[in-house]
Amino acid sequence: MNSIADNNANANTPPIYLDNQATTRVDPRVIEAMLPYFTEHFGNPHSTSHSYGHVAAAAVEDARAEIAALIHADPREIVFTSGATEANNLAIKGAAHFARAYPQAGGVRDHIVTLTTEHKCVLESCAQLEREGFDVTYAPVEPDGLVALDKLEAALTDRTLLVSVLAAHNEIGVIQPLAEIGALCRARGVLFHTDAAQAAGKIPLDVEAMHIDLMSISGHKLYGPKGVGVLYVRRRPRVRLLPLIDGGGQERGLRSGTLPTPLCVGLGRAAAIAADAMAEEAPRLRQLRDRLHRGLERRVPGLSLNGDPERRLPGNLNLSFPGIEAPSLIEACPSIAISTGSACTSAKVEPSYVLRALGLPDAVANSAIRIGLGRFNSAAEVDFAVDALAAAAARLSDGAGVRQRVGDPT
Repeated sequence: MNSIADNNANANTPPIYLDNQATTRVDPRVIEAMLPYFTEHFGNPHSTSHSYGHVAAAAVEDARAEIAALIHADPREIVFTSGATEANNLAIKGAAHFARAYPQAGGVRDHIVTLTTEHKCVLESCAQLEREGFDVTYAPVEPDGLVALDKLEAALTDRTLLVSVLAAHNEIGVIQPLAEIGALCRARGVLFHTDAAQAAGKIPLDVEAMHIDLMSISGHKLYGPKGVGVLYVRRRPRVRLLPLIDGGGQERGLRSGTLPTPLCVGLGRAAAIAADAMAEEAPRLRQLRDRLHRGLERRVPGLSLNGDPERRLPGNLNLSFPGIEAPSLIEACPSIAISTGSACTSAKVEPSYVLRALGLPDAVANSAIRIGLGRFNSAAEVDFAVDALAAAAARLSDGAGVRQRVGDPT
């Protein structure tokens, strides 16, 4: 056995982590940047009467600038939140509530367009707006998970206020054509929001070139801390939102509450590292991903990839193992940490709504696992994962065959 196998044979050794779409390990450089703001620089960034507050405020503004640079925005367009879920809620509900409270001369804008495969927090935000009387269209995707631009355009009306589309999918990893969607929305005078929690720091994003009006980012998806995120809110042409949280008017009145300085600093540092590392990190992860995929294809008959094979995150694979239920496969591989899909939904076992939206039958959807490779994974870990998954699949397939033969009438 190699050293990884030896280590993972030890019950006290944690499994190899291959679930980087659920969350990422905090980069040690991020932790180092955060630590002083838990200790000596503990001031409230909104306290303007002394040096403790000034130091904290300066650190927050530096972080705001680092995040803005990652997506080619103005630092004044960055609003700190508790994460992408809050940012998505603020973007969608905030835009809708503002449009209702302050109708424009051009007519009523009470229509939202999103995709059937969006993250649950987007779908639930839209469902809440429907209960409030807004009209929502859930546009379909193609079998590869990508939006059909002609169908998206057909869904737009003179009442459409906003389109919300995931930049990169948390489950199947597909990357949507953001620039084309943005151009379509800009031409129709429609706001374009994208949940970029999975994309930021993994693929290049440019809010100007892509005509993005609102963008959500999460710290813990790009090697930063949990509990912090941002919403990019365009200044020119200006996007107007009503806040979800009332209070002291922090974050330019869009998100009241004392900012967590250490978390803001951590997200800023994570964004800066990602900006520097992306050009080298993406191809390295793509090579590891393809190595893992090819290794499993050689050893697992009938293995299938869900989602477009090219337009996907460098480290993402969503694979169906024919005839094997995903929870059983995961249970049979305790030496690696993988999942069946989104970590942000309930534990109820049912076919993925995302895979169903791709038109996959329940048997295929039920056999799908998500593998997310990240910054700290190695080729040796990928090879170990291939061995573990292939061996587990073979055992489970053999077991199913034995059960079938035993149950056959004689």
